[in-house]
Amino acid sequence: MTALGNPAFAPTTIAVLGAGSWGTTFAKILADAAAATGAERSIRIWGRRVEVVEQINASHRNEQYLKEIELPAAVTASTDVEEVLRDAQVVVLAVPAQSLRPQLGAWKRFLAPDAIVVSLMKGLELGTDARMSEVIAQELGIPESRVAVVSGPNLAMEIAREQPTASVVACSDGPTAAAIALCCTAPYFRPYTSTDVVGVEIGGIVKNVIALAVGICEGRQMGDNTKASVITRGLAETSRLALALGGEAQTMAGLAGLGDLVATCSSALSRNHTAGRLLGEGLTLDEVNAHMTQTAEGIKSGHAVHELAGKLGVEMPITAAVVAVLEGKMSVDDLGPRLLARALKSEGDY
Repeated sequence: MTALGNPAFAPTTIAVLGAGSWGTTFAKILADAAAATGAERSIRIWGRRVEVVEQINASHRNEQYLKEIELPAAVTASTDVEEVLRDAQVVVLAVPAQSLRPQLGAWKRFLAPDAIVVSLMKGLELGTDARMSEVIAQELGIPESRVAVVSGPNLAMEIAREQPTASVVACSDGPTAAAIALCCTAPYFRPYTSTDVVGVEIGGIVKNVIALAVGICEGRQMGDNTKASVITRGLAETSRLALALGGEAQTMAGLAGLGDLVATCSSALSRNHTAGRLLGEGLTLDEVNAHMTQTAEGIKSGHAVHELAGKLGVEMPITAAVVAVLEGKMSVDDLGPRLLARALKSEGDY
């Protein structure tokens, strides 16, 4: 049964590829959403690490990424991707952005012919500057109408603790977006729908780079005025890029734009904010990467965002400054003054 044009789409088997914090949390959401309606649903997680998979199956926990959170009985795990994908009507992807394309090449033959693919990833592919939905459609050879993305203020630990949050499910096909939203509507997780895939993805991508900048400012013990200024102007340059790519201004003012930006830039639970803070405190990029247990996507995607902006002639000074820091061309001490050294202009001139 396909979601396309079918508002009653109710998948009984969903595969989640990626056993990190957000992938595991989303598996919990999917199981809790089904339980809330009395529906039967099997959620299978694929993980590459045997110890994580065994722990999920034995104790219904993922201690490395979600600590004390107990997972529903409907959630199981395996290192065998063919087993996880067998007959799955929905396939959720939650792997690092830069490893997606080669992994899809290996997984493609195991996907059901009419499966809906959902991206939880927030990154641009290095070298191609492609959004994750574009990589999925290209590599799997499926239409955009079968690819959905989920974005918004998605701090995994808060959601795993069932602290209420809202998010956005976007797909070029409205009924498919609505069907996937219904699948992940849990008592504590409220998804809205959108057909603006570009805007939703760009909001989720660029906010990681802005969060690095805010984290650096915090690590250098700059004040709340500085951080608020970076967040606000960061939204302006995110909007410029999204609009240049065909996204909608309304999306930037919503959950996938402003909402995700505020959460990621403000929370100690944010990997990108944490990575920026460590850089600001004087750690090298190698030391930061060694310290992090999960990928801070902004470190990888920052260069791709900067490159894409250059191709489109979009001015993104915060992104440019962050990339200069990451590439060792600028010290963290110079980041603040660099952001304020631009020519004067009207605030409304995006």
